[in-house]
This record gives sequence, structure tokens and C-alpha cells, in this order.
Amino acid sequence: MLVRREPPATAARPGPRVLQVAAEIFPLVKTGGLADVVGALPPALAAEGLDVRVVLPGYAAIADSVLHQRRVAELGPMFGAARVTLRLGRLPYSRLPVYLVDAPLLFRREGGPYQAADGHEWPDNLQRFALLGWVAAHLATGELDPGWAPDLLHAHDWHAAMSHAYLAAHAAPVPSVFTVHNLAYQGLFPAGDFALLGLSARFMAAHGLEYHGQVSFMKAGLKFASRITTVSPTYAREIATHEFGAGLDGVICGRRDDVSGILNGVDRAVWNPETDTALASRYSAAQPEGKMRCKAALQQQLGLEAAEDRPLFGVVSRLSAQKGLDLLLAALPRLLAEGGQLAVLGSGDAALERAFRDAAAAQPGRVAAITGYDESLAHRIIAGVDAVVVPSRFEPCGLTQLYGLRYGSLPVVRRVGGLADTVVGATPETMSDGTATGFSFDAATPAALEGALGLAVSTYREPARWRRLMAQAMAQDFSWAVAAREYRALFEILLRPRAGRSAGTPLRGGAGGVA
Repeated sequence: MLVRREPPATAARPGPRVLQVAAEIFPLVKTGGLADVVGALPPALAAEGLDVRVVLPGYAAIADSVLHQRRVAELGPMFGAARVTLRLGRLPYSRLPVYLVDAPLLFRREGGPYQAADGHEWPDNLQRFALLGWVAAHLATGELDPGWAPDLLHAHDWHAAMSHAYLAAHAAPVPSVFTVHNLAYQGLFPAGDFALLGLSARFMAAHGLEYHGQVSFMKAGLKFASRITTVSPTYAREIATHEFGAGLDGVICGRRDDVSGILNGVDRAVWNPETDTALASRYSAAQPEGKMRCKAALQQQLGLEAAEDRPLFGVVSRLSAQKGLDLLLAALPRLLAEGGQLAVLGSGDAALERAFRDAAAAQPGRVAAITGYDESLAHRIIAGVDAVVVPSRFEPCGLTQLYGLRYGSLPVVRRVGGLADTVVGATPETMSDGTATGFSFDAATPAALEGALGLAVSTYREPARWRRLMAQAMAQDFSWAVAAREYRALFEILLRPRAGRSAGTPLRGGAGGVA
């Protein structure tokens, strides 16, 4: 394939250089929490003194927004694209440098980043995200941009995971980190499509990308990255178990010493009740009066009964069984009988969408359900409800509960993954010592959720206790600055001589290595 590079541009080199690789970024393209992380972590790392760049697919929403673009390399036809151009520009909000994989045939199309408008996966997702990984790996080796080469590559979730396999195939001495945002989504493709990846046949083995007769992009990251992180410490432990390992617990256990969890943060520039322009009234922990005005405005907007004394619960989520929202539907009659209200914003499983719409139709003034996603409305719901409900069966980190804490909307969560790491359930002990920040339950059953919701309702009827919980919740510090310092510490370990090189060694050159 033809690679024609442009002349390098001179640039300052402030510190360790890190290339971030991902398939979406807030606010340009977002399907879930991954975009929020990718939108916030690179600027936080830059604030820690790292020289950070991001490589992203050239979706129209991204490519048409990136500023000051210049061509870095022409890659010619590859992965089914007639033309691939690598461009460098600046993100419009953070001004961070960003590489765009400009392949119109693969990325400029109607629909979402992974699915067509009818909800079906794009049939060429293997080629689309193999290209992303190939470009990232060859940027990491310094082959594509003579003016900048990273010291370390950091890829996010299965869409970017092939970058690690291509580094391994290249035998490149570049340390790398792979972050698992959700192990349940693995990027599985038919074994017959392996030939499209351009890798040696020896990668299609159990110690490579093969997974029960399929190609697994997720395994590319798990097998070949120098280190693996997840988005919370508890989830890092959970995925080594059969219950939460999504069939990959054996692989995780095999890399146990290389797996750790770093908790996601909250972008305070985006999620801040003191400055949020989407809200009817801004407020703070010191001056919380505006929160009740937000509640009244939300009730009016959604057609809910204007009742300050009714606790209003909110859901802003992908509607799926993973999120435990079938448990909430089962617990809803009890919640309403105890005087609660519910506002739901989300999309996903068609049966769940229909069930919440039916509940709203059957209980006008007490239940509101909006199908789809509206970022501004999401902010108004988080601010306007008294409590956010996150009853997930598993939750790698969760961001909704962090937004709830920030806005004084007490989380009601199942004690798993990042929910267990971020929310301290109210008990007599935690209320007494001032550590409680929400309500939690253990079993993934409607009865257990009913118990947590019932405790929230009874606590709401004691205004002094509720205000104390709100103050404790809003005092929590889940900033990206904390997470960025942890990532920097990990990167520095990997950048020490001979550190972090255990991953993929059986497949990197030498006897038995991949050709």
C-alpha cells in the first residue's frame, strides 16, 4: 500500500507523549459514557504535563468540526476504502491535537458510528475499526507522522483494540495500555473475515484473536497490551470472575498482575450545577435553593404533577437488561404507591422502551418516559430529580451516579462495579459517621430494589436528613484530575526501561513468534 507523508511541522515537546485511540468523543459523537471519558481524559492528562494527541475515525460530525486541519499522510486504498488520508487538526473545544482517519467510504455515512439508522450493525465494522487500529499502531511506531511519535499508546474499548495486535505484529517496542470500558461488548466477527485484517494466520489462535470460532477485537487488547485497565477498581476484580467475565475471565486471570482499575471522573466544566446553562436555576451545595426550582421546571416540562412533597426519581440511561431497568419496571408499582414519581430518558431495547412508554400512559402525572437522547434534557433531569436510579446488573464504572452526586440527586444503585466504588449506601452507621451519599442494594431482584427505593422515600420525608445526605454527596471529589494523576503514574511505570513488556511476548518475534 502507498504511504506518502507530508513534511513534518515543528512543534514543542513538553513531556511524555501519549496517543489516545477511541471511536467516539464528547461532544462531537456520543453513544454512551465512552465518549464522555475520551472527551475529558486527554485534556486532564495535558493539564498534568503530558503531550497528548487523539486519533479518531473521520465521521462527518468529527471531521467537519476539527479545526486547522492539514494532511499528514496519504495511505492509499486499504481495508475496503478507496482512499485513506491521515489529517491532523485541533479539537474545537479543548484545542488538543487530533488525528483524523479520513476514509469517506468507511466513516462518512448516515446513521450512528456502529449501526445504520435501522439499528443493524454496519456489515463492515471489522474493516472500519481495524483501520482505526492500524493507523494508531503505525502512528505509535513513528511511521506516519515524522513530526511526532508517541512514547505510549492508550486505546479505549474494542473499537480501538486492534492497535495492540498491529503493534505486536510489528514487534514495536512501544508500551501500551488498553482500557476496558465494558467487557460485554467485544467486537466479535466471523472467523472467515480474519483474512481482511492483514495479519499472520498465527494470530487466529486461542492465544491470539480467536474466541470460540470467531475473531474477537477485545482479545487483541487483552492479549497484546502492556497493561490493562478498567474504569473502576471493583470492576477490575469482577471481570476475573465467571459471573462478570463475559466469557473472558480466563484471559483476564491469565493477565491478573497486569490488570488494574482507575475510576472515571466528572468533567466539571460540563457537569456543574453552579454554571450549567441547561438548568432552570443554578445552585450549589452552599446555596441549594435553585434545585427545587429545577424540580418544579422539570415536572412542568414532563407533564408530571407539580408536587414538591413527592420524591422524583430519574433515569438517564441506555435501556437494557444490563442496566437493570426491568427491575425498576417491576418495582415501579410499589414506588408509585409510596408516593414517588419517575422520569426516564433513554433508548435501547425496544421492549423496555415500550414498557416505559406504557407506564407513562397508564400513570399520567406520575411517570414520564422520553425515548431517545437529548443532552440538555439529560442535564435538566439530573438536576431536577431528587434521586437517580442506577440498578445495574453490572456496571464497569457508571457516570450517571457521579453526575447525580455532583448535582445533589442522591443515587440509588446496586452495589457492583463502579457503583460500589462511588456510592456509600445509607445505613444507621454511615448516616451517623457522615459517609452516606445515597442508597444501595445487593441482589439483582425487584424486592431488593424496592427496599432501596422505599428507604429513599422514607428518608426524603425527613428533610433534615435528606439535606445532610445531599451535602455529603455534593462534597465528593470525582474529578478527572484525580484519574489523570493515576493514569500518569501508570504511564511512567511503563516508560521505565524494561518495564511493562510482559504482554504478548510469546507472539512477538523469536521462536514461536508471529511472522
